[in-house]
Amino acid sequence: MKRGGGPMGGMQGGMANLMRQANQLQAKMKKTQEELGTREYEGTSGGGAVTVKVRGEHEIIALKIQEDVMKSGDVEMLQDLVLTAANDALKKAKDTYQTEMEKLTGGMNFPGL
Repeated sequence: MKRGGGPMGGMQGGMANLMRQANQLQAKMKKTQEELGTREYEGTSGGGAVTVKVRGEHEIIALKIQEDVMKSGDVEMLQDLVLTAANDALKKAKDTYQTEMEKLTGGMNFPGL
């Protein structure tokens, strides 16, 4: 008697194939996440007056303020410029992450990713 030839054998093989593909996708996603975490993104504001550099893991690694911005003495403007530049860099990191994950998942949304 032949085993695995009936409808149940085909379903089991299909399930095993699906699980293998899911594991491969999970491994690719983990590798991509690790890679993206080490990338650097730069945000600017005030026409380059303030530059913030972040790593993909949302860690600020550099802040550059042009000297002439400091001369104005306008603290509120400087604070706004720093916030805008930081948010710009973080948005670039987030957008890149989403784009790369969509490439792997074919646009499907997986909760928790």
